[in-house]
Amino acid sequence: MTDRVYLDHAATTPLRPEAKAAMEEGFALWANPSSPHGEGRKAKNALEDARARIKAACEWDGEVIFTSGASEALWIALNRAKATRRIVSAVEHDAVFRAAPDAEISSDESTFDASTILAVQHVNSETGVINPVGAMAEALGPTGAVLLSDCSQSAGKLKLPKADMLVVSAHKLGGPIGIGALLVRDWNLLEPTGGHERGYRQGTENMPGALGFASALEAGEWATTAEERSGFASALGEAKLTFGDQTDYIFALAHPTMSAQALLIRLDAMGIAVSAGSACSSGTLKKSRVLDAFGVSDEVAARTIRVSLGWNTTTADLDRFIEAWKSLT
Repeated sequence: MTDRVYLDHAATTPLRPEAKAAMEEGFALWANPSSPHGEGRKAKNALEDARARIKAACEWDGEVIFTSGASEALWIALNRAKATRRIVSAVEHDAVFRAAPDAEISSDESTFDASTILAVQHVNSETGVINPVGAMAEALGPTGAVLLSDCSQSAGKLKLPKADMLVVSAHKLGGPIGIGALLVRDWNLLEPTGGHERGYRQGTENMPGALGFASALEAGEWATTAEERSGFASALGEAKLTFGDQTDYIFALAHPTMSAQALLIRLDAMGIAVSAGSACSSGTLKKSRVLDAFGVSDEVAARTIRVSLGWNTTTADLDRFIEAWKSLT
């Protein structure tokens, strides 16, 4: 079978044609955006135009710091924040724990104050669970705590929540790898140390990437409708692990008997690409930390894979997966 079905969009998603075209235009503006000459100013104008378009697409009225991706954005937020007490949810992406290895895992809001920064992802990358970040922001308001939300799996798909800082990654929504952004409500939340992007990061800005990022965010449309994705979720039946409010594009599926690793191999041989969890941790055979935090037993977690849809997933792709899944169960 030469045609393949790609259902690992939560790891990375194919580049949208609009993003590719925008990047090609950016490559023609080859100068450094920080250079004062005419060529540099032209590149700078393109960069700032992309910044404004990203703000508009995200409906964000604060500031935008371009980064090399979500991992760097999380590091800046957690290490440059003026708040010194770092608290994270137990189901955050591994990048959060790498950025703040000494962070507390807590949900006791009565102890939060202006010295606290709390990291809570908007959409969980392994289960598709949607966290009520907006409601949490309102509840935390009187405490003065800073709320950071990783929106890598929701930007370009869902309306983004109102929080103090948001993290967005281009390659999760059809943009290029190597560009992301930290959306900041107020510069006063962070401590600059010098460099580019108002002193919050080192390295020349990826202007072509920023243009591709903006165009991917603006493209928006998917090959499937919400109704079609809902039908797919229903067709998965009891195999789909349910944890409350979840997206219609990331699913955790437990096979009745077969291990996740065996499933990946069998599906790959059938021309279908899925994963066993986050791309940053799925190379190990250890139980998913996230599934453990969601209360999934060791036995079920060992049989669980992740299926994630994207902008170019078709109804034919969904039908083919259902057919393959049925043949394996």
